[in-house]
Amino acid sequence: MSERKDKVKENIAGAYYVDSSCIDCDVCRDTAPDNFMRSDENSYSFVYKQPENGEERAACDEAISCCPVEAIGNDGEP
Repeated sequence: MSERKDKVKENIAGAYYVDSSCIDCDVCRDTAPDNFMRSDENSYSFVYKQPENGEERAACDEAISCCPVEAIGNDGEP
């Protein structure tokens, strides 16, 4: 389960985030490319844009359910 206190620093503020347990597997970037990006410097993903519509939210929620290490969270903040 993702840990809010362990969010990676690159995440943009908002409900969705990636924590430090990310293993850089590409699943979130493939599932929701409009919202997740890779940090080449640190070899993990992060949320670079919070979802702005239902389609993007659905893609981000799918990324949460597909993440093999549960590194993606949604804490419900706007």
